[in-house]
Amino acid sequence: MNLFINGRFLTQPITGVQRYALETLKEMDRLVEHSILLKDIKITLLCPKKTISYQDFKNIKIKKVGYFTGHLWEQLVLPFYSRKGLLVNLCNTGPLVKNKQIVTIHDAAVYSKPKGFTKLFVYWYKFLFKILSIVAPRIVTVSEFSRKELICYCKIRKNKIKVVSEGWQHIQRINADLDIFQKHNISPKKYILAVSSLNPNKNFQGIVKAIESLGDIGTDIVIAGGTNPKIFSSFNDSSPNSVKYIGYVTDEELKALYEEAIGFIYPSLYEGFGLPPLEAMACGCPVIVSNVASLPEVCGDAALYVDPYNPEDIAEKMKLLLSDDKLREELRRKGLERAKMFSWEKCAKETLKVIEEVLAK
Repeated sequence: MNLFINGRFLTQPITGVQRYALETLKEMDRLVEHSILLKDIKITLLCPKKTISYQDFKNIKIKKVGYFTGHLWEQLVLPFYSRKGLLVNLCNTGPLVKNKQIVTIHDAAVYSKPKGFTKLFVYWYKFLFKILSIVAPRIVTVSEFSRKELICYCKIRKNKIKVVSEGWQHIQRINADLDIFQKHNISPKKYILAVSSLNPNKNFQGIVKAIESLGDIGTDIVIAGGTNPKIFSSFNDSSPNSVKYIGYVTDEELKALYEEAIGFIYPSLYEGFGLPPLEAMACGCPVIVSNVASLPEVCGDAALYVDPYNPEDIAEKMKLLLSDDKLREELRRKGLERAKMFSWEKCAKETLKVIEEVLAK
């Protein structure tokens, strides 16, 4: 028996979905030799020839195949080379013509919040999710919230979809790069951090409106991340001088930003999981998050919650966090404790269990 992994994500920049795939595979590679069912199965990571990242594995073979890239490679090349085994897709997409496959669909944002994406993106992914939810024997998602969303929009049977949460240990393994502060003229312990793409669903405009209502609070708002114009709709970047867009940051720079921030704010309108708040909590950074979607599920009692549609509420919670040293310490302590509930090892173990269940049929 052969087990194939969809390695298309190796051609893409590392964002939340690609991080999930990479970290899950690292742990699977370590754990697979202890799996009774999988120890004698050949595992191959199939990827396009033009990859931008590479990972060494002990028990997973990497094989570059085909001459296409992107969706063409995934729909035409991948099903051919995975035809003699089970295919595992970790990043929302998979070939439409293959029956024996497992697909991780991270959220249903194209149904629930389509205005955050281009029309072409929405049409394609709605079609893709609908077909994959029918042909794949098992669907994996990353939160109970996403499970309910996918059951609602894609009409997936409840016993067909499994929740497997994400982890944060990747941020623990790296060294913080403190040069980020001089590079962008940022003063440690004098800023609130926000991290993600500029997808309108992330609601950075809500932060800007909150800042405007607060006036001069003597604290910068640092926003790290970028945007993909092919996917996301236009974003109005007019904002007060206290808001600093610093664009793409490395993992090492991001860790430094988490560790030296007064707090972390994530007023997202929609999240399938919410990896940045988990990373922030694991780094001892107090967090403010939305009271919607999966974020209460991930953060529990370790966060301040805001109504993401109410800039005044966001402003009040930011003011509260800045003014209350005792509250910040309580949130820091609770965040570190909450983070212990999540791990990439647990994610990989539960993913392997799903694979074993499908192979056993």
